[in-house]
Amino acid sequence: MLFSGLLLQLLVATAAFSIPTSRERHAERLARRAAGDPISIPNQVVTRPASIANGTDAAQISYSTNWAGAVLVSGANTYKSVTGTFVVPTPREPSGGSGAHSGAIWVGIDGDTCQTAILQTGIDYTVNGGSVSYSAWWEWYPDAMHSFDGFVVRAGDTITATVTATSSTSGTASITNWSTGLEVVAELGYPYALCGENAEWIVEDYSVNGGLVPFANFGTVTFTDASAETGSGSVSPAGATIFDIVANGAVITSASAGSSSVTVSYTGP
Repeated sequence: MLFSGLLLQLLVATAAFSIPTSRERHAERLARRAAGDPISIPNQVVTRPASIANGTDAAQISYSTNWAGAVLVSGANTYKSVTGTFVVPTPREPSGGSGAHSGAIWVGIDGDTCQTAILQTGIDYTVNGGSVSYSAWWEWYPDAMHSFDGFVVRAGDTITATVTATSSTSGTASITNWSTGLEVVAELGYPYALCGENAEWIVEDYSVNGGLVPFANFGTVTFTDASAETGSGSVSPAGATIFDIVANGAVITSASAGSSSVTVSYTGP
């Protein structure tokens, strides 16, 4: 692999570190990843669908095949760190859908106006019939996702995800599960240089084997305490570019940003 990393599994409070309690769900997650390397890819921007009428709201929203959420855009070397807290949703198969459907929730640096590298961390989820599985991960694109193996994530858990670029080719990715009292940190070094142009809070239809996975109905995800650090201080997602996902010509998400939050809702079938 083209990276050097040290994974630190940290215990906080009095929680005990343990493997997932459901062997079935753990095995399902391993099988899903064995089928192909999941990868979060740069924002695939598309034009506004013809079904969206002209108007003030439409003019303020951009569209993508894979990203829904908020993206701050600035000059090179602006963003040094991004963080956000969210509650893990319970995904459902879309109306009329069957089989495995997935998605990912993450914070990151770059991937929109700068598409050569992304530093990001978050969780992914898969629903297949009555079974739901989760995985916590980090990624330094164009490398694929890497799991924080053994880090327990369950529906309803409160998660804080943070990425920090210590240079254009090194940084950290950390996830804290406040519901279990566990934190994991990856210290990373890669040859793929970040631009520091983008800070984002995203729900994504990620890719496997070069194609987007069937996208799950994730309900609503709200990033709270959302902020990005720059060389001159902290900035909020207010005023960020808003992206919604388009699938088969229809908009299937609705995103918005406030002074310290980003909300993304599934509006598809």
